[in-house]
Amino acid sequence: MDPLAESQAQTESSTIRQILARPAVEIDGVGRRWEDALTRLGIRTAGDLLFNFPRDYLDLSDERLIADLEEGELQTIRGSVAEVGTTSSGFGKARVSVLVQDASGHLRATWFNQPFMGKRFQKGQAVLFAAKPKRRGRMWEMSHPTVTWLATEEATSAGEKMLPVYGLTDGISQYAMRKIAGTAVDQLAAVPAEVFAEDLLAKYDLLPLGAALVAIHRPDDPQALVRARRRFIFQELFVLQLALAIRRSQQQSLQAPELPASAKIEARIRRLLPFELTTSQDAALAEVAADMALSRPMNRLLQGDVGSGKTIVALCAMLVTVAHGHQAALMAPTEILARQHADTLAGLLAASRVRFAVLAGGTAKREREQLIDDIASGQIDIVFGTHAIIQDDVRFKSLGLIVIDEQHKFGVRQRAALRHEQHSPHYLVMTATPIPRTVTMTLFGDLDVSTLQELPTGRQPMNTYLVEPPREARWWAFVRDRLREGRQAFVVAPLVDESETVAAPSVAAAFEALTNGELEMFRVALLHGRMSAAEKQEVMTAFREGETQVLVSTTVVEVGVDVANASVMTIAGAERFGLAQLHQLRGRVGRGSHAGFCGVLLGEIGEEGRQRLEAFASSTDGFALAEIDFDLRGPGDLFGTQQHGLPPLRIANLRRDREMLEEARREAQLLVASDPGLCHPSHEKIRSQVLLRYGQALDLGDVG
Repeated sequence: MDPLAESQAQTESSTIRQILARPAVEIDGVGRRWEDALTRLGIRTAGDLLFNFPRDYLDLSDERLIADLEEGELQTIRGSVAEVGTTSSGFGKARVSVLVQDASGHLRATWFNQPFMGKRFQKGQAVLFAAKPKRRGRMWEMSHPTVTWLATEEATSAGEKMLPVYGLTDGISQYAMRKIAGTAVDQLAAVPAEVFAEDLLAKYDLLPLGAALVAIHRPDDPQALVRARRRFIFQELFVLQLALAIRRSQQQSLQAPELPASAKIEARIRRLLPFELTTSQDAALAEVAADMALSRPMNRLLQGDVGSGKTIVALCAMLVTVAHGHQAALMAPTEILARQHADTLAGLLAASRVRFAVLAGGTAKREREQLIDDIASGQIDIVFGTHAIIQDDVRFKSLGLIVIDEQHKFGVRQRAALRHEQHSPHYLVMTATPIPRTVTMTLFGDLDVSTLQELPTGRQPMNTYLVEPPREARWWAFVRDRLREGRQAFVVAPLVDESETVAAPSVAAAFEALTNGELEMFRVALLHGRMSAAEKQEVMTAFREGETQVLVSTTVVEVGVDVANASVMTIAGAERFGLAQLHQLRGRVGRGSHAGFCGVLLGEIGEEGRQRLEAFASSTDGFALAEIDFDLRGPGDLFGTQQHGLPPLRIANLRRDREMLEEARREAQLLVASDPGLCHPSHEKIRSQVLLRYGQALDLGDVG
């Protein structure tokens, strides 16, 4: 691009930004009367309003006059309320009847056992009813139709095929929101510059940006809506995959210490292990070793089912690091888990000269100051800890490897917090929550993946039972038998205290009931997240050493807690947990020489919840359960800022849009391979989108 053309392009881009950055209320026809309501909806600028897409649509493609209705087909009628009535059978059952009329006749809509519906209608009100009508004598009827309340101006404005439905807040009606959005589309749809090249639009059959903006707010028919949504879904996923590909490219350009695992080093490490590694562990360790031998930082995700031996692979990698004179750090989500990892290493290194310590929020001030000095001087080889490791005052003499346990508990930026100016350490990220492939391509798209597919020899079988309310007494008798044999048990509930707003069991209530009932003859302790670090550590130590027989806990024991003598777990309120989380919980038992037993107390549960729990009870394959959970519940808050720092997806759905995600990923990788920083002038607009959306969240710095 010649300098004059480049200058003109920059001027054009600046003008577009200025237009879209104008306050939304300054758009002609909007006005300041809507300012407070729009602000509550997160709409401040003209661009916010233009890209505030409808959350749903009413398909009015088969809107008819009442006289023209046919039985058995989903149809819509538009009319006004002529009469509202509520009758009762005398047995607590109510029937709400609403008579509506249009120019051609009358129709009656009915709702059974929903008396509140009668209060939502007023005579003369304009409404849309959608359902499959039935003929009752001379009258058409709809049972439990979908209702849309219309503004007076909309009562007779038939003609739309797809009516947009926007998210609302107090102070603004659906009709007003449609008018405001329509005004923005009329004035601004042609303003934003197209970010895709013509060949990309053609390759994936994508609508141009301006046409897509009009169609997503005012689709002519369902097919037009599908095309508009496809355009924006692809764009959202493409921008995300570009950001991940750029981050991956940037990581490849960093310098890291070369830490090859020579035959001598590997032999010394394996002599410390009192067991043989599994085939999966050997393969994963080979992949880790190959990465660490390079001068660029390893960025690898090690995932494996509960009990598959990820920690041993990580410890081997840390020992390779120490063998080369560098330090290693393992960051865990809880102090309990950090100390458990340290205990595991202590057992393996009893005769070695490797120096290690635990640095966590519960570390005493004087001890912490000494630890920080020892870390900075290189007196400590391996540090186990929590977020305390990444505090500003913690400095390593020569950090060669960071292991992050349970990556989903940490953000992407936290992963980079220990990077030195001179060089970057190698990163090994572990998760015991098997991750669906679709999620791996998004949340962990900047990492290489190693998977442990098998369990170590000697792991005991896991038995899972769904305990119906009439059989709970038999289950507790079974638990007591195991305790009398010398085993230990967990009891898990979702809440700390009982709640008036959430119908779920609490550990406080369970602890009181069990210590005064089914388990009153045994030593029972309570553990939850509101306890101090010292209190939690004291409780876990007593349980690990067998002083406590039963631990009643929230999901603070979900990850990593390893007590070999624990063989029984009881889960209350299981419907509030995902399948992957339930699988994590039952993975806390059966870790020693005794078989594991997990009892799920069903209580009152719906059919969908029962199906999920039946799937859980019938499978011990964490990867299969993760896919089932993903299909049933979707990805959840994968991009919530609290855990990951990534902004939420606005329109894409990882469960529904898997195929498009694959397309976007392939295209993004090709583009970044040809232009790593998206520096070519033709990529300026898409580069701006990437930086605006993910620059800070993914620590992309100044791309290009």
